Amino acid sequence: MIDLLTIAAFNARYAHTIDSDALEAWPAFFTEDCHYRITHVENEQEGLAAGIVYADSRAMLEDRIAALREANIYERQRYRHLLGVPLVESAEGDTARARTPFVVVRIMATGQSEVFATGVYSDRFVRNAGNVLLAERVAICDSTVTDTLMALPL
Repeated sequence: MIDLLTIAAFNARYAHTIDSDALEAWPAFFTEDCHYRITHVENEQEGLAAGIVYADSRAMLEDRIAALREANIYERQRYRHLLGVPLVESAEGDTARARTPFVVVRIMATGQSEVFATGVYSDRFVRNAGNVLLAERVAICDSTVTDTLMALPL
């Protein structure tokens, strides 16, 4: 069974990967046929599938990171994730659903830090060949106002 401690440790590794700029390792947290979306609370409440970021495979996540590294032009920045304790909504066999609150602080090259996003991850975890992976992660942001510069994954 995928339990609270497993999910909390997974989330810590996930956040560390993004915060330490090891972005090439980020897609490996997901299954091959995953679903990753960043949206806001009103879209989610209304059942709207549109998101700020949308990917339906690990290959799309890999392409996103390649584009960040090779094609996109954006002001240098990094994130610091602060994660709450996951709320395990269900856990049976090799699957679990959980919600984890997050705060992401964006640190610009100038040193300026600001709260960039707050919200909750709505996740579906699966155990695949002994590894726990995300089959689905929807980052539901509290604010409906989104910075157009969402370069890094949440």
